[in-house]
Amino acid sequence: MGSGQVTSSEPFDFQGKHVTVAGLGVSGVPAAKVLHGLGASVTVVNDGADERARAQAAELEALGITVRLGDGDTLPEGSELIVTAPGWKPDKPLFAAAEQAGVPVWGDVELAWRLRGPDAADWLAVTGTNGKTTTVQMLASILRAAGLRTAAVGNIGVSLLDAVLGEERYDVLAVELSSYQLHWAPSLRAHSAAVLNLAPDHLDWHGSMEAYAADKGRIYEGNRVACVYNVADKATEDLVRGADVEEGCRAVGFTLGTPGPSQLGVVEGILVDRAFVEDRHKNAQELAEVGDINPPAPHNIANALAAAALARAYGVPARAVRDGLRAFTPDAHRIAHVADVDGVAYVDDSKATNTHAAEASLAAYEPIVWIAGGLAKGATFDELVAKSAKRLRGAVLIGADRALIREALARHAPQVPVVDLDRTDTGAMRAAVQEAQRLAQAGDTVLLAPACASMDMFANYNKRGDAFADAVRELGSADG
Repeated sequence: MGSGQVTSSEPFDFQGKHVTVAGLGVSGVPAAKVLHGLGASVTVVNDGADERARAQAAELEALGITVRLGDGDTLPEGSELIVTAPGWKPDKPLFAAAEQAGVPVWGDVELAWRLRGPDAADWLAVTGTNGKTTTVQMLASILRAAGLRTAAVGNIGVSLLDAVLGEERYDVLAVELSSYQLHWAPSLRAHSAAVLNLAPDHLDWHGSMEAYAADKGRIYEGNRVACVYNVADKATEDLVRGADVEEGCRAVGFTLGTPGPSQLGVVEGILVDRAFVEDRHKNAQELAEVGDINPPAPHNIANALAAAALARAYGVPARAVRDGLRAFTPDAHRIAHVADVDGVAYVDDSKATNTHAAEASLAAYEPIVWIAGGLAKGATFDELVAKSAKRLRGAVLIGADRALIREALARHAPQVPVVDLDRTDTGAMRAAVQEAQRLAQAGDTVLLAPACASMDMFANYNKRGDAFADAVRELGSADG
């Protein structure tokens, strides 16, 4: 744990304490209100002073909370604790000042963990570069199928503070945690946890791949029953080996292949558990069929296995795994089948905003006309293109950094025809879909898996996916 961090999770008396909340926004405002309600003297500091920040500041000031806009770097005098928004980088001057003064820094997850009551729900926690949200939603669906009171919370939209302090009582929580949140959660101790995968992401925030991996690995600290890792991703197993866990906690792997003892895997289209069974060297428990997973793409099967492992660690019966997976429907823009037009399938995976997610998406289909491009966020595309080249019928490139993908295609897939669309107007996606239709043949999949962020052309990846789906539906009606 970093120096200056409080690692005990003893109850913390907020009455009269001077607490600084760093950052307004989705976590800062509720944190400030909660702390104020607990009797703390709260000061909120925020870098920006735009219209939204001023409106949030006015709301908090009406409650008697001090807000300093446009000054996120100075440690307010008398501060005894900082509660930070997860996105604030660790190298900010505010945190250096806090460390020098011996003031602990918590994130909203740490605050929620400290505020749990004596009969609090257990946390089953999930992190990873890709697949977190889907896995947590699958896990919650499985837990519900077992008759447990649960919710999918954390980095997923439902605030952990609301889940911990709200009137509804839960048996167990399915918790999605980002690397940012884990960085600022020194005393979190989950019942069981999973790291799904590790690929370079957010390195501008963490400073290095090693620091990023170390923050992800914090999720295993103090686990009681199972540390779930990805057999195909050795870095996740290395994090388990390095974790300080409770006596008797086990390493449990998931694999798309045949599972060994203490693993979950796939045998002839059946999801199989060889971890949570009597005599796991000889026995296996059937959990579900691959056909129970929607959609049954390889990376989604991996998500299902990770969710099943955490549920089984919590004692959930096999039948609930099957029923929960059958009941689960993925969010929009995650490998969503939009339509078939002239024998060609059109699939929207606008959520594939980085190369790792796009690689998983491309591995699910063959042959593919690939629609890609947008904001690269410092990513390189050689490895992605080299791995996927043999699956590509053609590529249609859009967005600000499409040249990076075009150059990677020229290097690693020179035989693949490429359409480079030099336009960013609202009709660009329609043109991309029309070009993809021209390249596609019956039996192909036209796949929107951009491998890039959307903000150069769209408000977010949802809007990008909607534009793709609208364009596909236009094709279908034109052909009908």
